[in-house]
Amino acid sequence: MSEPATVDTPLKKLVGDKTAKALATHLDLHTAGDLVYHFPRRYDERGEHTDIRSLDVGEQVTVLAQVQRTAVRPMRQRRGNLLEVTVGDGSGGVLTLTFFGNQAWRERELRPGRWGLFAGKVTEFRGKRQLNGPEYVLLGEGGDGEAAVSDEIEEFAGALIPVYPAAAAVPTWVIARCVRVVLDTFTPPDDPLPGTVRASRKLVGLGTALTEIHRPSSKEELHRARRRLKWDEAFAVQLTLVQRKHRAADWPARPRPARPGGLLDAFDARLPYELTAGQRDVGVEIAADLAAPHPMHRLLQGEVGSGKTVVALRAMLQVVDAGGQAALLAPTEVLAAQHYRGMLDLLGPLGRAGELGSAEHATRVELVTGSLGAAARRRALGEVASGAAGIVLGTHALLYEGVDFADLGLVVVDEQHRFGVEQRDALRSKADQPPHVLVMTATPIPRTVAMTVYGDLEVSTLSQLPRGRSPIASHVVPAAEKPAYLDRAWRRLREEVTAGHQAYVVCPRIGEGPASEEEPPPVDDNGRRPPLAVTEVAPLLAEGPLHGLRIGVLHGRLPADEKDAVMRSFAAGDLDVLVATTVIEVGVDVPNATVMIVLDADRFGVSQLHQLRGRVGRGSAAGLCLLVSEAAEGSSARERLDAVASTSDGFKLAELDLEQRREGDVLGATQSGHRSHLRLLSLRRDTELIRDARAEAITLVEDDPELTHNPALAASVAALVDEDRAEYLEKG
Repeated sequence: MSEPATVDTPLKKLVGDKTAKALATHLDLHTAGDLVYHFPRRYDERGEHTDIRSLDVGEQVTVLAQVQRTAVRPMRQRRGNLLEVTVGDGSGGVLTLTFFGNQAWRERELRPGRWGLFAGKVTEFRGKRQLNGPEYVLLGEGGDGEAAVSDEIEEFAGALIPVYPAAAAVPTWVIARCVRVVLDTFTPPDDPLPGTVRASRKLVGLGTALTEIHRPSSKEELHRARRRLKWDEAFAVQLTLVQRKHRAADWPARPRPARPGGLLDAFDARLPYELTAGQRDVGVEIAADLAAPHPMHRLLQGEVGSGKTVVALRAMLQVVDAGGQAALLAPTEVLAAQHYRGMLDLLGPLGRAGELGSAEHATRVELVTGSLGAAARRRALGEVASGAAGIVLGTHALLYEGVDFADLGLVVVDEQHRFGVEQRDALRSKADQPPHVLVMTATPIPRTVAMTVYGDLEVSTLSQLPRGRSPIASHVVPAAEKPAYLDRAWRRLREEVTAGHQAYVVCPRIGEGPASEEEPPPVDDNGRRPPLAVTEVAPLLAEGPLHGLRIGVLHGRLPADEKDAVMRSFAAGDLDVLVATTVIEVGVDVPNATVMIVLDADRFGVSQLHQLRGRVGRGSAAGLCLLVSEAAEGSSARERLDAVASTSDGFKLAELDLEQRREGDVLGATQSGHRSHLRLLSLRRDTELIRDARAEAITLVEDDPELTHNPALAASVAALVDEDRAEYLEKG
């Protein structure tokens, strides 16, 4: 009898060296536990169709289909025959399988009526979908697909056929065969989930779940298995977040209560507009947090242009009134400089302490960036260290480059700048006690993502736009189908400039030189042309459709002082058009800019496009965003653009974005590079389960904060939410 396999047993002991090496090389599967937790992507049933018609060209697929007919014909360009096998899925959809060379044995094997799994890359020839030389495994001897199955493919004997995430070198049936070998001797780990939770939530045992998900005895048992394994994923994440929130509540922090008659009151009195009801309500929440004796950890989300910066500035002034300092961390020097200018304008005499004409209780606002000259930097750091600068703006360099605060009371992290263990430790070192933290994002966050990614933060939402903010019209420009539409787009831009307004042209790539974070690789997997680049497009526009206009260029590879100079020129109206990358995506505020043309718009994500178009229509004139794309009508890329053009509701678009992104991306699987990511849990479909898991996590952590009485559960959580993932989750 074979030795029992555990989660740590190397696969080479179970499936042989050659297969184990393929599993490790192509799928990063090394142990029995890795393989057992490599769950099927879906399940097929013989006689049910796979919907061949929905397959995308270029997609690597595995389809369950039945052979309909075969045909052999001589090849034109070389000696030998071509075998064409037509397979169908029962719904009218058909695929042609092509095999080159003289393969009479294959023609005999692929008889009409036989069912099989066929794997390969979808191509198209003369309007027909094809798989060229696909891998395949046949499921039975008869036309009904229910005859005896050979030992070699015994894993497909059940009614439900698992189809695994696979690789060209390791097709799904090889994985299924290996899973069968492992499960025959596998001893599951002790169930780490407390019995009370299993009973109250009616969850099956872990061993049963791991067996049934690979070899389901029925659809009902498969559903129960998937629910249990989803629960484990949700529970591990929620326990991590609830523990973090619990620990943070015990940290001491210096209360920063509001002071009547101080800077904040003076600021409110001089604001040239009325705060929205949402801004006032969120301001009350933040004021209460700041007055508490433990650190605020709050996420402020709001639509593009909803007035988050004013809310943050009011919080900063409350802290300054209470004798502390506030720092705002921006993702780029361009944005930090813009915040600096914007806050000085809003504060007026209140932000110019020590200067002629300053207000009686004024503070100082300092900008600290890497591009400051030595003398200016020394002066700024002195103001920060002495406490004379109540408000300090900069990038994350503020945390590390010898910047000492007299009394850091609040840190505002602007725009999706997640901030992790190192940064939080760096902040603690800047203050006697942990500072209050406010994280801002203009990307609306679906409720399940807020629970799962930002679950250790309180969440505030701004949904109203300030009065006077203009609507933004968005349209897709199909450049390949209708080139005249693109010509009209450039004319429309010129009309706006003639009317005294300004425009953005956005490209997905910078151009020649080393790759940067703000641009995608030059060629994608399907061999499409490189994305359009700023440095290449700008001169073409200057010589062509935008000839005679004042054009500036902005991207992340420019020196910081040059970026700032370009942005200043654009803000001052000295430039008509700014050709830029996504460096303008966040926070850039030029009210006179009314039109944006996004080139290769299909290369951007939904949330990114929503962010970008929020740069126009920020004044009294209406905004226009034109999404230029060569994506074909009916393609998923085009449908995505149509959805963005059809609504300005960021929360609807956030749900769409979540639908189109892998769940692992949402939780940062790509950031960690490790295998411990969400395999089954869907933040979109499993809202109720996530909510229930959070409720159980809160109850358990209240009774056992460090899971001391549940060591098996603590170990399971550590395995599912590894160190890198925990750090990602902490970046709130």
